Amino acid sequence: MAGTAFPDDLRAAQTRLHQAASELAALLRTPPWSVESLPGRPGTQHPHTGEVTGGRERSPGWTRDQQDAVRRLRRECTDLSARITTHPFWSTVEAEQRVPTRTELKQVTKAAVAAALGITEAA
Repeated sequence: MAGTAFPDDLRAAQTRLHQAASELAALLRTPPWSVESLPGRPGTQHPHTGEVTGGRERSPGWTRDQQDAVRRLRRECTDLSARITTHPFWSTVEAEQRVPTRTELKQVTKAAVAAALGITEAA
């Protein structure tokens, strides 16, 4: 199944899905731990070592811009996923070959995104 001729719009949608998912993952690493402003909680002190583990600092909550960006990227990922899975191309692929072909599409487009970004190895 290697070398499948995927339609350009299907490739473009899958490529954008990789990019949007990556943007969302990066964005979700930056805001405070809670969407809403919440007080922190103390950690637990170990009885023998005195080391304090667990607990959280106070969360100021996410800004409106952070909430909007996350909402927009999640919606885009959902829309792209629906566009990809309902693409007419899949009706031309034999049922038992759809999963391997879908995997191929993901691999081919992910490699293209990684090459465009200059990524040589996964983190």
